[in-house]
Amino acid sequence: MRTICLYFEIHQIIHLKRYRFFDIGTNHYYYDDYANETSINDVAERSYIPALNTLIEMVKNSNGAFKVALSISGVALEQLEIHAPAVIDLLHQLNDTGCCEFLAEPYSHGLSSLANEDCFKEEVMRQSEKMKQMFGKAPKVFRNSSLIYSDEIGAAVASMGFKGMLTEGAKHILGWKSPHYVYHCNMNPNLKLLLRDFKLSDDISLRFSNSEWSEYPLFADKYIGWIDSLPQEEQVINIFMELCALGIYQPLSSNILEFLKALPACAKEKGITFSTPTEVVTKLKPISQLDVPYPMSWVDEERDTSCWLGNVMQREAFNKLYSVAERVHICDDRRIKQDWDYLQASNNFRFMTTKQNSVTLSRGIYESPYDAFTNYMNILGDFIKRVDSLYPVDIDNEELNALLTTIRNQGNEIEELHKELDKAQAKLGKVEKAAKPAKEPAAKKPAAKKTVAKKPAAKKPAAKKEPEKES
Repeated sequence: MRTICLYFEIHQIIHLKRYRFFDIGTNHYYYDDYANETSINDVAERSYIPALNTLIEMVKNSNGAFKVALSISGVALEQLEIHAPAVIDLLHQLNDTGCCEFLAEPYSHGLSSLANEDCFKEEVMRQSEKMKQMFGKAPKVFRNSSLIYSDEIGAAVASMGFKGMLTEGAKHILGWKSPHYVYHCNMNPNLKLLLRDFKLSDDISLRFSNSEWSEYPLFADKYIGWIDSLPQEEQVINIFMELCALGIYQPLSSNILEFLKALPACAKEKGITFSTPTEVVTKLKPISQLDVPYPMSWVDEERDTSCWLGNVMQREAFNKLYSVAERVHICDDRRIKQDWDYLQASNNFRFMTTKQNSVTLSRGIYESPYDAFTNYMNILGDFIKRVDSLYPVDIDNEELNALLTTIRNQGNEIEELHKELDKAQAKLGKVEKAAKPAKEPAAKKPAAKKTVAKKPAAKKPAAKKEPEKES
């Protein structure tokens, strides 16, 4: 049976403020709080709240037949918890339906998978833990920032225990192959890959309200008809997009939500179901491996990483940021850690791009890519000074590596001790359970004797009646 795997991403950037060269060393706060609050509230009101209400309604109206997947960056969760708690409430309501799966992704929505594997794994596991705490389940499927994927990244994701991963069905990778099958990582066959159908996804997220588009206006029955006309052996259609496509990229006035609501009924008529990523990777077997020697993504026509690392400025900023990755990784300064998450976010590098794109790029406070580079490097200069104050530059790589090795070994020892403690507690629990039945009969015997002793006492009142008669 053919199935649709529908996935939405939730991520909001942290806006940096104007930071001058003369602020370096004197001002350690880098963010525009007003811009952050207004932007997250604007997106919540125009997109997230109406879109999530619609998804909840779709699940209820379809009696659970409609299913959807979401991923939320840790950075976005922090902003939503502070400025838009109503969105968090709706996410919990959607989770309570049992028809929504939450995926793992890098906490910062950054590019650590391209730079430092240890940092990448740490922030992925941190975001996974936060999702488990919020929604009660540890994610089993992973999606990287902007669906970035390569063979090496896939191997790293598989080593963390994930069963599946979402990525782009890029033409230069697939060639003649179809994205409507399950594939697997060529370095670890245990990691199954779901590939985005960029045409069907972009028809909704980019072209839906474009009156000059040849397929405008797009109705749900036509859209499902396109899916139904695919070869019968093509079993899974992966439609991935940002949640803000519903309300921001495609305004609510375009009836985008009404289109979405009509999809389950139209799909049911054609015998097409909806499935979560975990259901897909559990039920379907991969048809072959996917060979991706160089990273790909879902951004721009090239579907690569050139929008973040395509020019000298971007690579200079990227290399300088991750030059202190090991030092940040071992530090326990909470402010340093938080700034590290915010400075890693991929949009900081996207603002520096000099590429000409068909999609308009909003640079926020920046007038040009050079302006974005200058501001970011000023902030980075101050951040690195703070890191150096914790771990001075005169600590060479050998000393730092030795320190990291010691910390890792200690962490492994602590983990082993926790495992031994868990085993000991489990054994103690079994012993206590086995001892309880033996104690209970012993406790009952004295109680039985007391009841027997009380019976003669009950006859005493009859003996005391004689004096009463005499009087």
